[in-house]
Amino acid sequence: MINRRNFLLGSAGVATAAALYNSDWLTELKKEYPNVLMLIVDDLNDWVGPMQGHPNAKTPNIDKLAGNATTFTNAHASAPLCGPSRASIMTGLAPSTTGIYGHINDNDIRAASDKTAHSIFLSEYFKDHGYYTAAVGKVFHQRVADGSFDDYGGRVKGFGPYRDEKFVWNDPRTNTDWGAFPEKDEQMPDYDSAHWIADKLATDHDKPFFMACGFLRPHAPWYVPQKWFDMHPIEQVQLPPYIPKDLADVPEIAKKVTDHPMMPTTEWALENGHYRDIVQAYLASVSFVDSCVGIVLDALEKSAYADNTAVVLWGDHGYHIGEKDKFAKMTLWERATRTPLIIKPPKSQGKQVSNKPVSLLDLYPTLVKMCGLPENPTNEGRDLTPLLNDPNAKWQHAAVTTYGEKNHAIKTEKYRYIRYEDGSEELYDHTLDRNEWRNLATDPQYAEVKRELAKHLPAIDAPWSEKTYYDGNDYFLQKTVEAGAKGRM
Repeated sequence: MINRRNFLLGSAGVATAAALYNSDWLTELKKEYPNVLMLIVDDLNDWVGPMQGHPNAKTPNIDKLAGNATTFTNAHASAPLCGPSRASIMTGLAPSTTGIYGHINDNDIRAASDKTAHSIFLSEYFKDHGYYTAAVGKVFHQRVADGSFDDYGGRVKGFGPYRDEKFVWNDPRTNTDWGAFPEKDEQMPDYDSAHWIADKLATDHDKPFFMACGFLRPHAPWYVPQKWFDMHPIEQVQLPPYIPKDLADVPEIAKKVTDHPMMPTTEWALENGHYRDIVQAYLASVSFVDSCVGIVLDALEKSAYADNTAVVLWGDHGYHIGEKDKFAKMTLWERATRTPLIIKPPKSQGKQVSNKPVSLLDLYPTLVKMCGLPENPTNEGRDLTPLLNDPNAKWQHAAVTTYGEKNHAIKTEKYRYIRYEDGSEELYDHTLDRNEWRNLATDPQYAEVKRELAKHLPAIDAPWSEKTYYDGNDYFLQKTVEAGAKGRM
């Protein structure tokens, strides 16, 4: 067996790349080091079959992947917003460490703080250790940082295709809208991305690869061809759990932080007869992107790499579809933090389910460990391979989600604890209240529970990075301005 440490490109004492290319070691390299295929789905909540988040969900390809993988049913984003969530995953650093709380240009991440200045992006780490790297679509917030991949297949601007006029929701500050459009799957950018990465999988590679495919749907606008709407007949669509005045028992700062005036509210959707239409459109968008996932997985199965490739599928955060009177992400409640995380190692142990609280921040060290690479000591996430070996293994950790400076949610198997920057709190017992309808934070009998959960709060609360900007609400817009950041909508 080859000595892994000495065989890695870029490690001390390694043979030169030229020597490798002129030897039979390349064949051994391809056998020794697993490939990685990372599938990223934008704004995907738990409405997929393996997570049973909605009874109408139809995701046969994600279901098939989960049938030979470990599904983490209690996985949470480190931030409930695309930009900071993806920056955290790619750097292996928490938002509270970097100050990246809002969106950030891909090439500004390293300039965001002292902590990110010398960070090595996840793809770069594999690249530095002898892997060929390729990506397409939305991987970082916009595209990919310059030089982070060997090959990049590009991404359309925005989240098109777009109509000349929106169907229903005309607020210019948001992509939010819903309806059947365009006519064919081939007109959707995700379809092109799936085929681009499928072509890469059909290519003969002379060394291990790390590939990432970033899909746009179900990010708004919820536009997909009519056939995906037909898969979810409107009369059969079930509405999510919702109660009026759900926010009556949350602190005032929670209402400010989660106020997104550009989005429709559930009250508006009910009064105007659009709630079921929106649910149908989101379900249709999820089913469409599932078909794109299927294109890639089918290509992998037909390739020479099927038996030596780790597959990981994740969403960058969750999404409210009417729960708590919102159609948005950008909150610290379960709907916005919980997201799919499915990991299939090269040598899978079959279908497994773990309810241990984990974070997308854990992806970096997990993939590094799974592929036998040296540990990156700057990673702040935790290696999940013990849970891949035993999904019920002892796990004393909590998942932490941060939304703006000093606003955190702590998630365990039983509780969600939220503390805001002014000290206000929320507490929910998920064994009794999965919908988070009853805030227990002011109940004296839970004082000790809160103290224990507070031990998981970040030790560092970095100020807003001047390189970030926020495009969600007036409260955080003012925060970015105060921090000297761009503060643009």
